[in-house]
Amino acid sequence: MNLLELLSNLFLDYTLRTVALGSATLGIVSGALGTYAVLRKQSLLGDAISHAALPGIALAFLLTGSKAPLVLMLGAVAAGWVGTLLVMSILNTSRVKDDSALGLVLSVFFGFGLVLLTFIQRRPDATQAGLDKFLFGQAAALLERDVVTMAGLGTLALLTMLLFWKEFKLLSFDPEFGASLGYPIRLLDVLLTTLLVIAIVLGLQTVGVVLMSAMVVAPAAAARQWTDRLGLMVGLSAFFGALAGVSGAVISSTTTRLPTGPTIVLCISAIVLISLSGAPNRGLIWRWVRQRRNRRWLRVEAVLRDLYLLASQHADRDHGHSVAALRTMSYGRGGVAHTLGKLLRQGWVQQVGPDEWALTPAGMNEAERLVAKQEEAS
Repeated sequence: MNLLELLSNLFLDYTLRTVALGSATLGIVSGALGTYAVLRKQSLLGDAISHAALPGIALAFLLTGSKAPLVLMLGAVAAGWVGTLLVMSILNTSRVKDDSALGLVLSVFFGFGLVLLTFIQRRPDATQAGLDKFLFGQAAALLERDVVTMAGLGTLALLTMLLFWKEFKLLSFDPEFGASLGYPIRLLDVLLTTLLVIAIVLGLQTVGVVLMSAMVVAPAAAARQWTDRLGLMVGLSAFFGALAGVSGAVISSTTTRLPTGPTIVLCISAIVLISLSGAPNRGLIWRWVRQRRNRRWLRVEAVLRDLYLLASQHADRDHGHSVAALRTMSYGRGGVAHTLGKLLRQGWVQQVGPDEWALTPAGMNEAERLVAKQEEAS
């Protein structure tokens, strides 16, 4: 299948279009709100919330007998919210650490959810439940009404985020200062966590309980490599999430029995790897390039200072100095010949003999500047 056919199917095929729209909605909402979880070092909170939402889904079905997306999502939101408040209560009232509290709530709620699912499967209407798809996701089962529900709740969450933009920024970077200004930090924390719960619940049907935490953490982690500004980071995170959602939906449609949820997670993982490697500010490749350039410049400065030191020992500043002497002074650094070539191109040295070099007036000025800077630093 060529690119033109893929694009045609993306717009004309009902199933693929619905799955792609739902996945893009999930990526935008979870990416934007997941930014705050990453900045506040609460990445594991997404894992705890997604697992805590499972018993809420089961209880919503048991109490209402309905599989309507809105009903199940409301049940998941309620359970995820209770689980989050329980984590916060454990942290505030005990000496249990963050990771222990998250692990405790995650395991207890997830275990309770599995028990409820087992009980539901024994009911006469078990064949109508189909709630096990929330474990690993079943994006192919998304309907147009599911996407509408996801878009409605996601838009509400994003509008709330924009409405409290300044407060959430303060909460993420300096909550103590915000408290000193009179902001209700605890209430804002609960509100932001509630929005994160909504974002996670939106993706349970698409990628499932097990993989949902990746959709919260990965887009924000990728965006963080490209920028230091919160607004741009939120925008990039939402874009990366949407890109992974649509890409995963399209790729899974090209192969038989390839699940969409895990494919989406693999796509966002690829985006994270690309960002970690190639981002201009923090990418590993650019960091390696900068370190290599810095090492070369340090060698240039070292040879320049060595020539200045040798020149200061002679009344004639144009007296040449052998490469062997410079290699002796640069023992352990290496690359003297190559460095002299760079200095020659800069116009800072000149060759005055078969194997002898001296500073030019411009090189003398640069060497004096470096020596003066080193003396000031020391």
